[in-house]
Amino acid sequence: MCGRFTLATPAERIAEHFQLASVPVLAPHYNIAPSQSIAAIRAAGGTRELVWLRWGLVPAWAKDPKIGYKMINARAESLAERPAYRTAFRRRRCLVPADGFYEWKGTGRGKQPYHIRRRDRGPFAIAGLWEHWKSPAGDIIESVTLVTTAANALLAPVHDRMPVLLAPESYGTWLDPAVQEPKHLTALLQPCSGDELVVQPVSARVNNTREDDAALIEGEKEPNRSA
Repeated sequence: MCGRFTLATPAERIAEHFQLASVPVLAPHYNIAPSQSIAAIRAAGGTRELVWLRWGLVPAWAKDPKIGYKMINARAESLAERPAYRTAFRRRRCLVPADGFYEWKGTGRGKQPYHIRRRDRGPFAIAGLWEHWKSPAGDIIESVTLVTTAANALLAPVHDRMPVLLAPESYGTWLDPAVQEPKHLTALLQPCSGDELVVQPVSARVNNTREDDAALIEGEKEPNRSA
């Protein structure tokens, strides 16, 4: 799964990497959590726009927006079949910019958090799906879920799932609303190579969503399992 991630890359670099028409206003965050508003990039005519979406998908047909707390991730293998995701999979796809994400590994002393990033410390896109929900009273929520896939060989010892990190050459296809055939989209949702990533154990401070500073992603020694 993917329950936390980071985005501290300067806004100018985000605009360049994702080919945005303008530089967005972004503050660095090191502990982005579900239910928060997160940056996402969608197709807007012939350009790309950065918008803010609530993390936790609320389908258009949902009676209660609290369902979003259970839908922070969507499994790539079942997007075309599950009613909560299949329409968004065809028509409402987005890129979620990030520069790292966290996973937790069970140990004899509890769960050890790890921060995973690119070797070059550059930004990347997590595949996302978004939805538009309107309450009977007229309240509107635009929300997003992050797509996950089986972990690659590097991540497998930590967790059996990981977010789909799309290749830059796939951004256009993923965002293109004219591409709706599931087989063409599913082909993009594969684990990235472990050669591109670094996995670093970090402080358990990340477990507290109120903690949000650069020191969270500084590495620490592996827990001593012989103690």
